[in-house]
Amino acid sequence: MIEVANRLKHVEEYYFSKKLREVAFLKSQGKPIINLGIGSPDLLPPSNAVLQLKEGLEDDGANKYQSYQGLPELREEIANFYKKRYKVNLSGKTEILPLLGSKEGIMHISMAFLNKGDKVLVPNPGYPTYTSVTKLLGAKPIFYDLKEDNNWLPDFIALERMNLSKVKIMWINYPHMPTGANAPNKFYDEVIAFGKRHNILIVNDNPYSFVLNDRPISIMRYNNAKQVCLELNSLSKTFNMSGWRVGMLVGNYEYLSAVLKVKSNMDSGMFYGIQKGAIEALKCSDMWFVSLNSVYEQRRELIWELVSKLNCTHDKYATGMFVWAKLPPKVKSEEFTDLILKKYSIFIAPGTVFGSNGEGYVRFSLCAPEVTIKEAIARL
Repeated sequence: MIEVANRLKHVEEYYFSKKLREVAFLKSQGKPIINLGIGSPDLLPPSNAVLQLKEGLEDDGANKYQSYQGLPELREEIANFYKKRYKVNLSGKTEILPLLGSKEGIMHISMAFLNKGDKVLVPNPGYPTYTSVTKLLGAKPIFYDLKEDNNWLPDFIALERMNLSKVKIMWINYPHMPTGANAPNKFYDEVIAFGKRHNILIVNDNPYSFVLNDRPISIMRYNNAKQVCLELNSLSKTFNMSGWRVGMLVGNYEYLSAVLKVKSNMDSGMFYGIQKGAIEALKCSDMWFVSLNSVYEQRRELIWELVSKLNCTHDKYATGMFVWAKLPPKVKSEEFTDLILKKYSIFIAPGTVFGSNGEGYVRFSLCAPEVTIKEAIARL
């Protein structure tokens, strides 16, 4: 056997990649598995976006390589979307970079700014990819605590006491995954000032703005944000287009140019038809968001019922497409989820997937029809 790269010794296969194989095996054995663990939208994308995708297949040049920076009209529509939905002015020419999904942006940003031995501030709990990408590049994740008693917000006093000399990037993510916590205006001012003070690039990962959240916020609204911040966003959750892989990175031209150097060596542009569909999705009216959230509200009510039946508690003010539930005292997250899978054939995510501060919590996805959630309730 040819030995694999040393970098792979420091990362594990993504938890959901492994767990879904186990779930698929159980299904193949006839187990009636209900999957409430994954945030993969099951609802349909906007019909006009699908129509534009289909029509785009017939356009001249649709099957050719596309621009590494995306169609100019896609960048302009992203700019229009940010202006209308976030009250943020961006230049479609210089401050927007479409991505093949925002997850790839985590790698692109990290490759553009991190050297071996650099440090990265990673939220605990938080999206596991922040940690794995950091390790793959030979940098060091430095975990900062998010705790329920502080509304899942960073403690800036504690951060200031840390040795920040080699920190290059800080990942933030509000509305927060997995907890659903939102950040107040004061937080964005504080984190921008923190980044300026210590010369740290603040990256806001922002794909959950419009799911059960009546206060969508972009960090780019705040003073001096473009000096030290980038923001990732995505059409995956907002428009049920996760499999289309349409994301975006916004920020100042110099930072985006550095990321483009990486991106242009890793892909050959987004498929034309998908870009045309994305343009149409971004034009959706307010009724799209009302309709989307109406469905998720009904599902969330049922998940709350399921949570109660499992003797867990939850925050009714949390947003996003997950319910973060607190287990009874002394109950371990992974033991609990394994038991629920074995006994009731219901798959939910243990909080420890997202970091050590996730111990004692579990996460439920809203990406399942009401009838499926009712079946889960009935099994209990």
